[in-house]
Amino acid sequence: MTVFLPILVCLCGGVGASCRYLLDVTIKTYWQRAFPLSTFTINLIAGFLAGLVAALALGGTLDEPWRLVLATGFLGGFSTFSTAINEMVTLFRKHRYPTAAAYLVLSLGVPVVAAACGFLV
Repeated sequence: MTVFLPILVCLCGGVGASCRYLLDVTIKTYWQRAFPLSTFTINLIAGFLAGLVAALALGGTLDEPWRLVLATGFLGGFSTFSTAINEMVTLFRKHRYPTAAAYLVLSLGVPVVAAACGFLV
């Protein structure tokens, strides 16, 4: 597996990014408000799954190469912290201060709580 590990991580990163895109488009079809729900939801799911992967790896259920494939590859492609930051800046520039502040607090806090929940499952 070590020879193919970097390739598999990259491929899973592409799969994660594709899943992010599909979920983003789907949510934006139904949610058309100022709060960027699609990115928030994606990062919430990614946080939970990262916690789950960490727990499985720590418990010995998931080998290190698979942890890298799932956490670094798939979840690295799926999650999108840089988009969240960009959306916060955009909200501030549009003078939507309460929404931007709420999004900032929620985007920093909720994925951490989700990761903890995933770890405890």
